[in-house]
Amino acid sequence: MSSRLSEVEKRIVTVHKLDAVISAMRGLAAARVQEANRHLESIRAYATTIGDAIGEALAYATGLGLDAPLHGGEGSRLVVLFAAEQGFAGTYSDKVFQAIEPLWDETCELVVIGDRGHVVAEERRLAIAWSAPMIAHPSQAPELATRMTDALFRRITLEPVTRVTLVHADPGAGGAMTTRIKELVPFDYTRFRPSERRLPPLVTLPPERLLAQLVEEHIFAELIEAVMLSFAAENEARMRAMVAAKDNVSESLQAMIGEARRLRQEDITQEITELATSSLV
Repeated sequence: MSSRLSEVEKRIVTVHKLDAVISAMRGLAAARVQEANRHLESIRAYATTIGDAIGEALAYATGLGLDAPLHGGEGSRLVVLFAAEQGFAGTYSDKVFQAIEPLWDETCELVVIGDRGHVVAEERRLAIAWSAPMIAHPSQAPELATRMTDALFRRITLEPVTRVTLVHADPGAGGAMTTRIKELVPFDYTRFRPSERRLPPLVTLPPERLLAQLVEEHIFAELIEAVMLSFAAENEARMRAMVAAKDNVSESLQAMIGEARRLRQEDITQEITELATSSLV
């Protein structure tokens, strides 16, 4: 057997193993997308419940100055961006970062969720005010959303912040990824319809404190939805990247198998020629 044929056959074995790894990664990404989608339904139901409670509170929480700007309208703008945590997700993180370019100015400060996003931010020379790893499993979403909510309100309390903008991917219908940009702060109370029932609900807290706690709870719900959508979008992107990689591997494998057959035929032809030649001597 020629050394060239031996080398090609070794490469075929290696590519077969790579194909198995790619298939496993694609299957795992697909399973994570499905699991994230199952969690989204309960997250949105929770957000709807909190929204209804805000509507109830708005019915009797009058004169609280809900439209007043934070810190007199002066301060920084926090941009909370969700990027990829792991590799093999194609251009997923780059697309999310491209979405913040139109709104970025000298007043912005960046909060990055996802270790790969941290790398992209450094490559783009964007200063990071705060960062955290992205979740590896849907069950970790509440913990991350809680950390983000605590850090966000602690920052708003201690330092001037006029706006908080949320930027994250959404896998969309059929896997057509889009990028969402949502303003978390100032809080938009117009989204909630005040209750029209005649008797106000029985409460034990002052209206302003009750409403503040409900707002914080709703922001938590928005953050955990963003976490889950980003998790689904990252794995959707990884799944598509693995499909493309599998196609490329299959093409390469077929080419190498064809080359191995040709080299094997050449070896056989050479051996027959040598045998025929030696028999005439």
